[in-house]
Amino acid sequence: MTKVVIIGPAHPLRGGLATFNQRLAKAFEDAGHSCSIWSFSLQYPSFLFPGKTQFTDEPAPDLDIYSNINSVNPANWLRMGNRLKKEKPDLIVVRYWLPFMGPALGTILRRVRKNKHTRIVCIADNVIPHEKRFGDKPFTRYFLKAPDAFVTMSEKVMKDLKTFEPVKPARLVNHPLYDTFGEIIPAQEARVHLGLPEKQKIILFFGFIRQYKGLDILLEAMADERIKKEGIRLLVAGEFYEDEKKYQALIDQLGIRERLIVRTDFIPDSEVKYYLCAADVVIQPYRNATQSGVTPLAYHFEKPMVVTNVGGLPDLVPDGKAGLVVEPDPSSIAEGILRFYQLGEDYFINHLREEKKKYSWDVLVDTILHL
Repeated sequence: MTKVVIIGPAHPLRGGLATFNQRLAKAFEDAGHSCSIWSFSLQYPSFLFPGKTQFTDEPAPDLDIYSNINSVNPANWLRMGNRLKKEKPDLIVVRYWLPFMGPALGTILRRVRKNKHTRIVCIADNVIPHEKRFGDKPFTRYFLKAPDAFVTMSEKVMKDLKTFEPVKPARLVNHPLYDTFGEIIPAQEARVHLGLPEKQKIILFFGFIRQYKGLDILLEAMADERIKKEGIRLLVAGEFYEDEKKYQALIDQLGIRERLIVRTDFIPDSEVKYYLCAADVVIQPYRNATQSGVTPLAYHFEKPMVVTNVGGLPDLVPDGKAGLVVEPDPSSIAEGILRFYQLGEDYFINHLREEKKKYSWDVLVDTILHL
């Protein structure tokens, strides 16, 4: 049995990283290993956090979670590093998604390495961030010196990683399915629950709203007269992580408000299945992307996707099989949406079911242990 510690967000912090870490901990336990999560007592200072709250009201999972890392307190980094050094886990799996975390995590891991026992594998969600800030490169470079090996979940992140760390072992693994949100339910049941029209064509944009995710491009696609003629409505489900006013102004400018269903509060885990199951198709109109947590969600609920031809998305969503790949501009996205309805949801279902078999938590656990 291997003693594993995951370093990264977990309950009561909310969001995709916390959900992933908790599911990974369960996968390690299911494989016969002991696993705990070391999360944050302070993840982001409030002035740096773009959402309404960093915390969830969902019940805590049945896992050992310790909220003890302060991302901005160097004394805490040394203290936590020394504690982990003494505890001597066999393996630390550390998440890296933002250069802001580089100094804290890099310092903690340097202390741990002094025990000459613990091996450190990093799951790198991003190496070069979507939104660039001062200090990105030195913070990332400092952090990347600490792990022994790396896992990425897209070719784009692997390529970025190799520009910093060309020698250390690294493996590419598909982002496993988010299978903790419940089973597939009938679309009609989901729409009744959400108070949505039962017989309209509804497409879904799901997740935090940030500039790189291209919601504005999708809104412009919704202004296409062909979309209007087909009676297609867009369900926007996710919290604004930037200024909402520019989107509201664009909606009014385009005159498409009646074609939208806007639910821009944070979507709790217990509600996720209703949004995915209520939609005909999931749209990812990203300007740039590494991997996306929305993609494994769509696979789990067997929903076709229309994704833009950026980053790792075309590799994750084979064109004409699990969905359609389009260019990141309004006309191409509109054409992709119309083509989806021409082909019909049934056209994609067998491909989706076959493709989703690749997205296994066991594969990720085995890869980490092998590294």
